[in-house]
Amino acid sequence: MRFKRLGLSTAFALTLIVPASAGAKTLIGSGSSVAQPYLQALFAGYHRVSPKIQFLYTADGGNAGVKDVQAGRSQFAAQSRPPLPSDAGTTYVKLFLDGLCVYVNQQNKLANLSLPELSDVFTGVRTSWSQFPGSGLSTTIDAVGRDSTAGSFTFFTAAVLNGQTQGSNVNTLASDGLVANAIKQDPNSIGYAGLARSKDPGIKRLSLGGVACSPPFIKTLRYPLSRFLWLVLPTASPDLDVQKFADWVRTSVAAGETITKGGAVPAFNKSAKSKKKKKKH
Repeated sequence: MRFKRLGLSTAFALTLIVPASAGAKTLIGSGSSVAQPYLQALFAGYHRVSPKIQFLYTADGGNAGVKDVQAGRSQFAAQSRPPLPSDAGTTYVKLFLDGLCVYVNQQNKLANLSLPELSDVFTGVRTSWSQFPGSGLSTTIDAVGRDSTAGSFTFFTAAVLNGQTQGSNVNTLASDGLVANAIKQDPNSIGYAGLARSKDPGIKRLSLGGVACSPPFIKTLRYPLSRFLWLVLPTASPDLDVQKFADWVRTSVAAGETITKGGAVPAFNKSAKSKKKKKKH
């Protein structure tokens, strides 16, 4: 299979560049911007294990990334929603867990929403913060979401909106980072993005139904918007080195530590403690 290099002009291209060496190989991927912060660290970690492997990743959205794999433009994609019938010709591999968190500006005093209330905001049924007394605001709600290229858009539409489309009141953006920045800049805003964005200054996470978007509740799937992040491969002739990378992400102690440090939740990796116990026996 022949793969075309994705354009580097995109604002979200992520490349791990290493000195050229004999037999060096670049793996080309695209997809979820949610996964981008995690992948950046995992690419660097894997390069230390396999120095001749480097990565070129373009965060064009999970749904767009799957289309890239289907068209042969990418050797792999990162996706933040489960597989759909439209993903024919691809194979999904679970990597680790993440939470799709709901964020507001730090000036907003609101701490919790129910899923129906969240749905009302993003379908335009509730448009004023005065309808949420706990917010301490009485201004118009500025809802921020993702566009249809994003797996998060599809996941949110299914899990929160029950298949309805986002209302015309929602400002749709191309990446998690842009969503987080919009919320930081606007005291009246609310939006959704991956758990990694909880480290961004100026924004705060809301609980949903009284359950926090935090690792302990994501690990047990108690948080309502817990989800897997997936690696998507072509079913026919997947690249062996991409498969080796996926196995490393899923099983390596070092990868598990990297995932945890990045803010996500390992689902399959053994901890360093359990590895030491196994050696003793």
